[in-house]
Amino acid sequence: MSEVRNNLHDRLRSLAQNLWWTWHPEVISLFTDLDPHLWREVEHNPIAMLDQITPEQVEERASELVLHSRINHAFRRLNEYMGQSRTWGSIHCGNVNYRPVVYFSAEFGLHESLPVYSGGLGILAGDHLKSSSDLGIPLIGIGLLYQQGYFNQRLSMEGWQEEDYVNLDVGKLPFQPVLNEQGQPLIVRVDTRTTPLNARIWQLQVGRVKLMLLDSNVEANSLEDRELTSRLYGGDSRLRIRQEVLLGIGGARVLQALNIFPGVLHLNEGHSSFAILEEIRRVMEYDQISFQRAMRRVALYTVFTTHTPVAAGHDRFTPELVEDHLGIFREKMGLSHDEFMALGRVEPHDSNEPFCMTVLALKGSGRANGVSAIHGTVSRLMWNSLWPDRAEAEVPIGHITNGVHVLSWLAPQMYQLFETRLGQDWATRMVHSDVWEKVDEIDDGELWETHQYLKMRLIRFVRRRLHDQAERLGQLDLVKQIDHILDPEVLTIGCARRFATYKRSDLILSQLERLTHLINDARRPIQIIFSGKAHPHDEEGKRLLQRIAQLSYSRSHRSSIVFVENYDYNVARHLVQGVDVWLNTPRRPLEACGTSGQKVVLNGGLNLSVLDGWWNEAYDGRNGFAIGHGSMHNDLAVQNQRDADYLYEALEKEVIPLYYQRDMGGIPSAWVKRMKHAIKSLGWRFIADRMVKDYAQRFYLPAASATSAETG
Repeated sequence: MSEVRNNLHDRLRSLAQNLWWTWHPEVISLFTDLDPHLWREVEHNPIAMLDQITPEQVEERASELVLHSRINHAFRRLNEYMGQSRTWGSIHCGNVNYRPVVYFSAEFGLHESLPVYSGGLGILAGDHLKSSSDLGIPLIGIGLLYQQGYFNQRLSMEGWQEEDYVNLDVGKLPFQPVLNEQGQPLIVRVDTRTTPLNARIWQLQVGRVKLMLLDSNVEANSLEDRELTSRLYGGDSRLRIRQEVLLGIGGARVLQALNIFPGVLHLNEGHSSFAILEEIRRVMEYDQISFQRAMRRVALYTVFTTHTPVAAGHDRFTPELVEDHLGIFREKMGLSHDEFMALGRVEPHDSNEPFCMTVLALKGSGRANGVSAIHGTVSRLMWNSLWPDRAEAEVPIGHITNGVHVLSWLAPQMYQLFETRLGQDWATRMVHSDVWEKVDEIDDGELWETHQYLKMRLIRFVRRRLHDQAERLGQLDLVKQIDHILDPEVLTIGCARRFATYKRSDLILSQLERLTHLINDARRPIQIIFSGKAHPHDEEGKRLLQRIAQLSYSRSHRSSIVFVENYDYNVARHLVQGVDVWLNTPRRPLEACGTSGQKVVLNGGLNLSVLDGWWNEAYDGRNGFAIGHGSMHNDLAVQNQRDADYLYEALEKEVIPLYYQRDMGGIPSAWVKRMKHAIKSLGWRFIADRMVKDYAQRFYLPAASATSAETG
C-alpha cells in the first residue's frame, strides 16, 4: 500500500515538474479536485500544494474521488508526449533538428504561478515555447529569473496604483539547477570595468522545450549585483544595461558552457541583442577570423523580432554606460570605442547618438520581422534610415503575425464542444482552415449556453476579487452589494491591457454622459470590466488608470464598471474566456499586434477594435466590429475625438442592437452567427502553431541551412 501511495504522490510531482500541465485542463483538474481551497491558497502552484499534502493524504483523497485512473492516465500521456519521435518538427525541420533554435527573451509568461513576465511580450514568448514543444521543434529558451517578478498591484482609496514586491520561493517552483561537469551549480561570468557580473542558471521543462533562466543572486556578486535580477523592468539605465549584458552575453555563455551550438539565434525584442556580439566573439576566437567576417557569418543564422512601434520602447544607452559595461568586451574583439558604438547607431559617426539595442539587432541579423502586417510597414518606415540606399518597401524587415497558444487560452468547456463537433483530432489539425468549417454545425443554443456558462464563471470570479478589494479598502457598503455587481444577462465588455497612454484605455470614458446613458438603458444596458497595470515609472499611465478606478468606485457606476486589481495570467484567462466583447482602442498605428483579442475569438467573444495590429488584417466586416475605417489625423486631439465618435457609433448602431436581438428561444441568433464566423475565419490563422510554423519555414530552416553551409 505504501508503494501505491508514494507512486501517486510521485506521479503528481512528476506532472508538476513539467509545465506541460499548464496547457492540459484534465491535469489541472487533478490538483483542483484534490483540494480546491488549498489550490487557490497556493495560487495554482502544484509543487507548493504537494509540499502540504502527504502521500497518505493523496491516496485517501484519490480513493474518495476515484482519481487513480485519472492520475495514471495523465502520467502516461506526459510520458508518451515526451517520448514521441515523429512530430511535425522531426519531419519538416531538417537542419534545425541537428542544431537547436535558441530563443532569447527578457520575459516569459507561462503561468500565473511563475510571475517572470509583465505582459504581452512575455506571454507571446511563453506561447512560442509551448507551440514549439507541441510541434516538436528543437528549441531552448534563454531569459532571466526575476526573484520578485514584475509587481503585485494594489489600488488605494483614491484609485492610485501601488506596487508590492514578493520574493519567489524557488524551492516551491519547478526549477532545477543547471550543473557543471563537476556537479556544482554552473556559474557564468561577464567582466565589466566596474565589477564582474556572475549568474547561476535554473532550468524549467516546458513540455519538450527547455527554458534556462539566469539568476544574479550568487555570493560571487556584490550586494548591488545580487539584486540585479530581482525585478522586471525596474530601476534606471545602469540597471537595465547590466540586466541586458547578463541576458545577452551571459545567456550566450551558458550555451558555450553546455556545449550547445545554436543552429538559429532568435532574439525576441532588442533586450537580448548583446548575444549577437558574444556569438561573434566566439566565432572570431574559434575560427580565427576578423570581426567583420564573423559578424557576417553570425548574421546568417540570427533572427530578430521587433515588437515596438513606439520610439520610447527601444532601449538606448549613453557612450559612458556602454564603455563601463562593454569596454573590456570590445577590447577583446579588437574594436575601438567608436567602432563599437557605431554598431548601435543609425548614424555611425554621430558621437551624440546613444547606443540603441534595436539598431544592433537589425545590423546583426540576417532576418528581421514585425509582428503584424501593419507593424511590418511601420517598422520599415521607422528604420529606413539604416538602409538609406533602399526604398522604404525594400527595407529588409518583413512580418510574421503573432498567434496564441490555443490550449493555454481555450476554456475547457469550449475544448469539449470543439472535440464533439470538430472531431477528436481537431487540436492536432487546427492550423488547417477546413477543420474549422464544421463550426457551422454547432447548435446555436449549445454554443450560446457554453458561452453563458463561461460568462457567469467570469462574473463570479470578478465578484470574489472585488469582494477582497473592497474589504481591504474598508468599502463595507460595496461588500454587502457584491452579489449585485455585474449581471450575466447584460452585454459585457472587457478592456484589459498595459496602461500606456497610447493604448487609450479611457477612450470610452471620453464621452461620459453618453456612456452613462448606455449603462443605464433599461432595455439594452452594457457593463465593462477593466484590468491592467501601469509601469511603476509611468505617471501618466497611472493617472489614466486612476480615472477608471475612481469611476468604478462611484455609487452611480460601481455595479456596471469594475476594475480588477493585479492583472495577471489568471485574470486574463477568465476575461478572454468570458466576455461578450473585447474592446481595444490604441492610437493607430502604435499597436504592434494585440494578441489578447485573438484569445477572445477562440472562446466565442467578439472584438471591437481600432483597425490596428492583427485586427487590421483579420477584420472582414462579419467576424467582429471595427472602430473607424483605419484613418489617421495629424492632430492627436482630433484623432481621439474621431475615434471616440466611431466607438460610440459602433456600440449604438451595431454591437448593442445585435446582442439584444433575440429569437423565440431567447438566443441572439445573429450574434451567434457572428461568433461562429469569427471562430471559423480566425481560429486557424491567429494561433501560435501557425506562427511558429511560419518562423520555422520562412526563417529557421533557411538560417540553419546557412549555418550548415558556412560551417560545413
